[in-house]
Amino acid sequence: MKKAKKHTKKHSKKGFSLIELLIVVAIILIIAAIAIPNLLRSRIAANEASAVGSLRTLNTAEVTYNTTYPSAGFACTLGVLGPPSGTTSVSSANAGLIDSNLAGGVKSGFSFTLPASGACTQTATGIYTTYDITASPVSPGVTGQRYFCTDPSGVIQYNGTTQIQPAGAGQCGNQTPI
Repeated sequence: MKKAKKHTKKHSKKGFSLIELLIVVAIILIIAAIAIPNLLRSRIAANEASAVGSLRTLNTAEVTYNTTYPSAGFACTLGVLGPPSGTTSVSSANAGLIDSNLAGGVKSGFSFTLPASGACTQTATGIYTTYDITASPVSPGVTGQRYFCTDPSGVIQYNGTTQIQPAGAGQCGNQTPI
């Protein structure tokens, strides 16, 4: 008779060694160090593109307002361009030309101001003949890098270092056009 052989299994330890885990963590940290700054730059670029788009919308709204309400001229506050509240209908006091976020003055990390430094010019008959609109990052360096301005010329201009103070009513000053 043959004797049955005993099979002994060697139990191997399953899992990762400490060095293997440290290597994986180091690789993840390197990837994060590369990806996070790019993500932040992308968000700033998206916010700035949104601000430029909003300024184009505001320019169009101003021209539409001026055409629709010639006895008022241009709108001198964002609220006038905004939607009517409650059950009131569209009028020169609430033209409904921009959304409520933009009419509130803050959108996509930028603060919009109309007029900038009281730069609406009014005739003796009460018609506003010009306007200046500025867009400034809510948190400079975090929500945006550049400051933007536009006036009745329709040209959107920017300054990369300081908030734009228009040279006068309807003049953004000597900034860089986009």
